[in-house]
Amino acid sequence: MAEALAAYGAKVALVGRNAEKAAARIEKIAKTGGVAWFESCNADKKSELEELLKRVVAKEGRVDILVNGAGVNSATPFLDIPEEEIDRIFAVNVKGVMLACQVFGRYFVENKIRASIINMGSESGVVPLSRVFTYSASKAAVHNISKNLAREWAPMGIRVNTLVPGFFPAEQNRKILQPERIEKIMAHTAMGRFGEAHELGGATVLLASDAASFITGSELVVDGGYSAMTI
Repeated sequence: MAEALAAYGAKVALVGRNAEKAAARIEKIAKTGGVAWFESCNADKKSELEELLKRVVAKEGRVDILVNGAGVNSATPFLDIPEEEIDRIFAVNVKGVMLACQVFGRYFVENKIRASIINMGSESGVVPLSRVFTYSASKAAVHNISKNLAREWAPMGIRVNTLVPGFFPAEQNRKILQPERIEKIMAHTAMGRFGEAHELGGATVLLASDAASFITGSELVVDGGYSAMTI
């Protein structure tokens, strides 16, 4: 997503807690003529998000796209989910989105910026998926938050949409992708394969750009036909 935005001229702040993991992405973006840099921040700490906004505005003078992409997952069976796991997943997946939307949303409103907010949802936030109970509940909340904000901020030209990936093998979900589960996913995916990271790029650029000026409160699904399949 960062590479796609940079390729279309956006200056991208890669926000996270691990500068080493960001370095390869930044180098790749730079090689194609894009601009990106790393910013350290915990997504669930409002004070850190406020400082992040100040740093980015000081560096570039303006922010007009926010992508809330931080997320954590777990495959713990429902009856065994400890309280601390619930707290951790909701802190990042829900609280983090709400706080970022508060901090950056206030900036957009007060500065009359026609901005685009893209919140990362999930197929599991739309239909129940086994083995990811807490994650699914947290993503359902993100879908709801996005629609509420879209309604509230539409008159101010601030668009809020949810990008809904299907199955993309990632660090946070590889532990639950055993052969039997992969077989079931493929049988339920019209294209018969996993998504590749770059295939989120087009949807990201669309939602971020003026080409989507009349799109808000939407759930843009990128899932290879998973949600179109039944039996």
